[in-house]
Amino acid sequence: MLGLFFGANAQAAELQVGDAAPAFSLPDQAGKLHSLADYRGKWLVLYFYPKDETPGCTTEACQFRDDIATIQGLGVTVVGISEDSIASHERFAKKYHLPYTLLADDDGKVAADYDSLFSIFGLMKFAKRHTFIIDPQGRLAAIYTDVDPKDHSKQIIAALEKLLH
Repeated sequence: MLGLFFGANAQAAELQVGDAAPAFSLPDQAGKLHSLADYRGKWLVLYFYPKDETPGCTTEACQFRDDIATIQGLGVTVVGISEDSIASHERFAKKYHLPYTLLADDDGKVAADYDSLFSIFGLMKFAKRHTFIIDPQGRLAAIYTDVDPKDHSKQIIAALEKLLH
């Protein structure tokens, strides 16, 4: 019943570890297109978040920023996605010195493909705070749907260390 009010899609199959990651092609904060295929052969942390400049989202983004050297040292790329515009991402990345890519999912299609779109009566939509670790073959290696922005990047580092060894 809640799905009717909040836009949950009862028909969509939930993504599982081992599934192929849904393809995407979205612009980053500089307007350059990025697609899942660009990351083939590499490990990727793809994190969805609701909104630039909100407290939880800023905390999460800055935690990934602060831990980026460790993550990149493991040979992993971090990419954030929300429904915010290219211009909003550009301001957000500049203000907080975010050294990784933010993708603009204006229509929420990619968030929906990743079962990460929240919608209230179809009027207000935003990405849920979900993270996916994608392996070099483009398969989902880990899925996080219960994310605490304060320590999520540390949780991801611990998971990556296990997956890579």
